Amino acid sequence: MDILKWAEKAMSMDEETWKRHSNPWSVYSRFTTLPLISLAFWSREWLGVYAIALIALSFLWVWINPRLFSAPATTNNWASMGTFGERIYLNRAKELIPAHHLRVCQMLQILSAMGLPLLIYGLYALDVWILILGNFWIMVFKAWFVDRMVWIYLDVKDSNPVYQAWLREKPDL
Repeated sequence: MDILKWAEKAMSMDEETWKRHSNPWSVYSRFTTLPLISLAFWSREWLGVYAIALIALSFLWVWINPRLFSAPATTNNWASMGTFGERIYLNRAKELIPAHHLRVCQMLQILSAMGLPLLIYGLYALDVWILILGNFWIMVFKAWFVDRMVWIYLDVKDSNPVYQAWLREKPDL
């Protein structure tokens, strides 16, 4: 199973949650998740077994984040279009997206995953610089992936009226 599909299922992303997640505050604050998870695992050094509570809270933040903010009044922005592209990408088995996007997305996912050994080693060895490098590596490629999701959305939005409706240029009055 595709890890992104698994994550979507685990996140219970329904239509309302996707609308709320398209809020730029949700997208940008989502970039705090990996550092928070890293800090929670690092806290085992200070808190011992009680670090489990911080680890649980950091994963709760992952689940709560897309639900925390209201649906935005306008979605004509990079962050919102990134979530739209992600929805399209997750649905790629049913609706084709251009092959050149698929190749780049796969490459970006592989490159992002290459930062995991750094992150894991940094946490294991309590090496702050390796941990920071691992976080930075993963987040750079995640941001690039979101940027590709924007590109996917812009390339395919005119092919589907549902996709077109996601883009709200002016606030509803």
